[in-house]
Amino acid sequence: MSDEFTPVLRFLVMSDTHYQDEPSPARERTEQGLRIGRRIAAAHPTYRRLDAVAVVGDFADRGSEAQYQAFHASLEQELTDETKRILSVASHEFNATVEVAYERLARIFGQPPDVHEVISGFHFISISPSSGTSYDGAKQAWAAGELAKAAADDPKRPIFFFQHPHVSDTVYGSIMWGDYDLTAILMNYPQVIDFSGHSHAPVNDPRSIHQDYFTCLGTGTMHYFELDEFDKYYGTHPPLCEQAGQMLIVEADAGNRVRVTPYDVLTDQPFPFVWSIDCPSDPDTFQYTNSKRRAAARPPFFPPEAKLTVHDVTSSGAALTFDQAAARQDYVNDYRVRVFREADGTIVRQLALWSGYYFSDMPETLSLDLTDLTPGTAYRVEILARGFWENVSENGLTGRFVTEN
Repeated sequence: MSDEFTPVLRFLVMSDTHYQDEPSPARERTEQGLRIGRRIAAAHPTYRRLDAVAVVGDFADRGSEAQYQAFHASLEQELTDETKRILSVASHEFNATVEVAYERLARIFGQPPDVHEVISGFHFISISPSSGTSYDGAKQAWAAGELAKAAADDPKRPIFFFQHPHVSDTVYGSIMWGDYDLTAILMNYPQVIDFSGHSHAPVNDPRSIHQDYFTCLGTGTMHYFELDEFDKYYGTHPPLCEQAGQMLIVEADAGNRVRVTPYDVLTDQPFPFVWSIDCPSDPDTFQYTNSKRRAAARPPFFPPEAKLTVHDVTSSGAALTFDQAAARQDYVNDYRVRVFREADGTIVRQLALWSGYYFSDMPETLSLDLTDLTPGTAYRVEILARGFWENVSENGLTGRFVTEN
C-alpha cells in the first residue's frame, strides 16, 4: 500500500474452502491464509489490526457436522477475539438441507444466516440464499432494508456486501455461477462493494473486479480452479486446477478509499497489482468498467527469442511446446492455435488453451498434443496470444511438420 494510504480498517475475504470430514489441502491453505492475514496486519507500521474475516459460503464441502466443526476449529485456532467472523452458508452447506445449514451455523458459530455488522464505522452486510443460490422475497426485502439503513448512516462510505453466488453478468465466472435476484436492489447503492464466490474463478483475473452501477469482486477458491470459458481443449478445469489457494486483502482509510489486494496463499505473496476504489459512491470515477478497460487494452506480444517447437511427430499427430508471450498490462489470458493443411491452406484444427495466469508462478512454456491428423501430410501451425479484452497479439509463432506415413 502507498504511504499516502493509511488504513483504518482491514479484513480478509475467502470463499469455497470446501472443508472435508478429514484434513485436506484446502483446509491447510485456509489456515495458512488466516495466518498470512494476521502476519500482514501485525507488520503494518501504523495499523496492526485484522478487523474481520468474511467467508462467503461453501466453507463446507457437503455440509456435515464434522466439516462445520473443523472449519470452526480453524477459525478459533488461527484468529484472535478482535477479529470478527462474518460467514454465510450456501449451495454446498445446503447439501444437509437449508434448515440444517442454518441450525449448524447458529449453534456452532453463533451466527444467523444474514448479518449486518458495523466494524470501525463501516457497514458489513452478509446474506445467505433462501435455497440453492437464490434469494426469495423475504431475503430481498431484508437486503433492501439493511442497505437503506447503511446508506442513511453515511451515503459516501463504502458498504461491504457479501453473498455466495456472483451477481450475474458482472465478475468473471458470473455467467455460469451468478444470480440476479438482488441486482435491482444493489443498483440503487453505488457505494456497495460486493464480494462473491461460487465459481472458483481466480482472484487475479482482471475481470474479477467489475464496476458499472456498483463494484463487484470475485473472491477465489481454496479448493480448485474452474474457469468460465468453454473453448479450451481440456474443458473448464485447467491442468493443475487443484493448485488453488487465493483470497483478497481489503483495506479502507478514513477518506472512504478502498484498496483490494489479490493474494496467492500457495506462494505466500500478493499478485503484482492493487485495485483502487477512491470514490466508491461515485460511479463516474470507476476505473474498472468493461468499456474503459477494453479501450485501454494493449495486445500481448511474443518477444524475439520466443519459439515454437514441434516434436514427437507420429502418423496421426504431433506435440507442440512454445514459450509464453509477454503482456504489456494484466496477463496473457490464453492462446489461439490454428493448424492448416499446407497443400491448400485449409484450417483443420482450432484449439485454445489458457496461459496459466492464475498461478503466481506461471509456467514459462506450454504444451499441447495434436491428434487425429492425416498420415503423410504437411501442416503449418500458427499461435497467437490473447488478452482479456479482445486484444490479440500482432505477431505470433509459426511452425510446420509432416506426419509420418
